[in-house]
Amino acid sequence: MIEASIDIGTNSVLLLVADIANRKITVLNEMESVPRLGKGVDKKKTLDKESQQRVLNVLLRYKAFLSENYPSTIKKTVVTATSAVRDASNRDEFIKLIAQETDWNIQLLSGNQEAQTTYKGALSVLPDLKRSKNLVFDIGGGSTELAFGEGGKLTESVSIDMGSVRFTERFIKKYPPAENSLVQLRNSVRNLLTENIRIQKTFNLIGVAGTVTSVAAIHFGMRNYDSNVLNGAKIDQAVIRAFISKFSEMQPDEIEAMYPKFLTGRGEVILAGLLIMDEIMTHFSKSEIIVSTGGIRHGILLNTKG
Repeated sequence: MIEASIDIGTNSVLLLVADIANRKITVLNEMESVPRLGKGVDKKKTLDKESQQRVLNVLLRYKAFLSENYPSTIKKTVVTATSAVRDASNRDEFIKLIAQETDWNIQLLSGNQEAQTTYKGALSVLPDLKRSKNLVFDIGGGSTELAFGEGGKLTESVSIDMGSVRFTERFIKKYPPAENSLVQLRNSVRNLLTENIRIQKTFNLIGVAGTVTSVAAIHFGMRNYDSNVLNGAKIDQAVIRAFISKFSEMQPDEIEAMYPKFLTGRGEVILAGLLIMDEIMTHFSKSEIIVSTGGIRHGILLNTKG
């Protein structure tokens, strides 16, 4: 059965078209756009009109793509939204706008639902890890989810209000950033992890979402995004720290110009995402992470299967 899912995040909007059979996902098509819905939400607690329109334009483009390429084969399209919409006082206005213009009803996920769905989606593309102990982390634009499980069963999860967009706007006021601002950002991540994480077990550390997959694609010298190559790949902490050192001395437009294929729309926020990732690895004493291109859009399709 061919189905589609769309994940409206704080920074990006992701489309997945997949064939679902026997609770297994075969990816048919994936698309990504970076309209940054959550711009300013951390401070203002509202979604501004321009941000809403950017997301609506992306959704209308996705709708046209689905109509043109899968006119009669897609059984349903599931649309989810996460941190930026959760935090916004005018979220009902945004959800209503999307429904009126696209006929898609948004499922607003709680932090706990986001963590659970991410865990299931991450493992859906890593069959070799489905029987081991795993901790999946998802650095989003507004929040970071950490989900621990044994095999396919989630046992613990937490959603923390720290993300690449939120922490960029909160701590990084200029580029290249002042050293003390990066120290403050790191300290905030450390404090939040210490306050919220109680997991003290042996596990694989699995990273999902744009910060992880973008730097992985760059590190492995990919010319085009290929989820089959990235899934299960490992990245050392030294690689993450090298990117941090490099991007700490660059302007966002320079970063995007250097890696347009993978960092267009992410130049301003990639550094904060990498700093969060580095602190997560240090917190759990992990020298490497395993990459997964799975996520909410994969997990939500599996959730509908029971």
